[in-house]
Amino acid sequence: MRNRDVLEILNILEQAGIKVWLDGGWGIDALIGRQTRTHSDLDLVINLKQVEQAQQALALKGFAAQEDELPNRIVFQDHNTRQIDFHPVTFDRNGAGIQQLPDGQAFSYAAQGFTTRGTIDGQVVSCISPEVQADCHYGYEPDEDDWHDMQLLRTHFGITLHKPYQ
Repeated sequence: MRNRDVLEILNILEQAGIKVWLDGGWGIDALIGRQTRTHSDLDLVINLKQVEQAQQALALKGFAAQEDELPNRIVFQDHNTRQIDFHPVTFDRNGAGIQQLPDGQAFSYAAQGFTTRGTIDGQVVSCISPEVQADCHYGYEPDEDDWHDMQLLRTHFGITLHKPYQ
């Protein structure tokens, strides 16, 4: 997925009144302010209450659900094979975003994780914070992209990494 694809998708969602935060590889690249690697998809955190509205807005642009694992996640793809991986959250009274996981557990995005901004091609975008990004990368076997992303967080933001990224 290219920079302009990300900005187009964010614009579609913004025009529909949907708030999202970049997560994953694009989220980290936006925090740094430049693209550092290729990306196969776009990870977005979204309020679970807005998923249906997002689905309708994206359908008008040719996107359809490919993997519906709600309330855990839902993946949309268009005819150009651009993929959006939504991570739906329910906000608690303190502003933390709670994502249900497939194993019945839950992941909590800390409230302060939703206050960070980054840039893509000079356009300001909402991102998950570096600290919360690091928290999202534990509990599974990392691939090469995960290692790359975590080293960027350590180098650019001084994030202390835990196993296996040490």
